[in-house]
Amino acid sequence: MKPERLDRKITLERFTFTTDAGSGEQVKTWAQIVPPVWASRRRASARETLAAAEVSAEVTDIFETRWDSSWSDLDAKDRLVYEGRTYEIATVDEIGRREGLRIAASARADE
Repeated sequence: MKPERLDRKITLERFTFTTDAGSGEQVKTWAQIVPPVWASRRRASARETLAAAEVSAEVTDIFETRWDSSWSDLDAKDRLVYEGRTYEIATVDEIGRREGLRIAASARADE
């Protein structure tokens, strides 16, 4: 991957449970997998949009980032945050042999 193409910061989050200090009960929350990482971003093509089952109230973007063992297990149960917008991950594909990850993700257009 060319470093100059990785010009956007994204946050990768995973659904988890934490214990509330006051009540001791389990609370559902999203936690960062790693600190924000560099990625490239582009709008999905028509073909990619159809494959991601996009609906009119959503935007679908493709993010590419370097491969790293810290987040190589990223999947559709996780989510991505970019410029304050939360994206639901549709697919995660490896680029080359551990060169990078291609993440197709959708977010509500009206948020």
